[in-house]
Amino acid sequence: MRDVAATVVMPCFRNLAPHDIAEKRPGEVVTRADREAELRLCEGLDALGLGARIVGEEAVEGAPELLDDIDEGLVWLIDPLDGTANFAAGTGPFGIMIALVEHGVPLAGWMLDPLSGRLCHAARGAGATCNGVPVASRGTGNACAVAALGTQFLSPDRRARVHAHAARRFDLVPIPRCAAESYPRIAFGGNDVTLFQRILPWDHAAGALFVTEAGGEVRHWDHRPYRVGSGSPGVLVAATPGLWEAAATTLLGLGAGLVEPQVIAA
Repeated sequence: MRDVAATVVMPCFRNLAPHDIAEKRPGEVVTRADREAELRLCEGLDALGLGARIVGEEAVEGAPELLDDIDEGLVWLIDPLDGTANFAAGTGPFGIMIALVEHGVPLAGWMLDPLSGRLCHAARGAGATCNGVPVASRGTGNACAVAALGTQFLSPDRRARVHAHAARRFDLVPIPRCAAESYPRIAFGGNDVTLFQRILPWDHAAGALFVTEAGGEVRHWDHRPYRVGSGSPGVLVAATPGLWEAAATTLLGLGAGLVEPQVIAA
């Protein structure tokens, strides 16, 4: 990951020509760095010889069937450049994320910040570290919990309702538009709570494991534990189990307008 960051990602940062940036779908961009980084990461992971399938974000764009049975067997998940919109605009944060998942359960995860060199790592049952130093999730300690709500895929009216409801209990702050930054902010005490509506596997497997192993809590909106390919909606993340329960009471209840009644009933 460090080699790819140094030889592929950073040389492209603030050095992209117009033809190096394309729109995958309205409002969502991809760059030459995304594609080249994924190819290099695939080569490196394949060379490890674990016999795991490799599923990368950009490969799925051209072959969505790669997500079939994503919750079966041993799988490498790659997000070669999380926060691409930030990267393409010449700003941070952005990151590289890799997770090793077995039958939908994250076994190991890595999140690299190419700008700072910060490497967050977690292994199931073995804890979380940042640059080799153990990490213990603690929350901000603020009287009013700090929440960053990833609701950009909701309709404007529904989003306004959710934020108005949440503002009664939380100090709302902007999301970094980069999951490779959102999850560390929870574990390091920058935010107490964050949530995501869209949960593509490569965006969350590494971060969910990192926060969980650091002592935080990561569950779907139906309160089930996070699992790749589970079919459960959304993800709610908190720095401690207590903060998760408090956040769930506020954000996942009927009054918030975030989830449908049948999801709550489940």
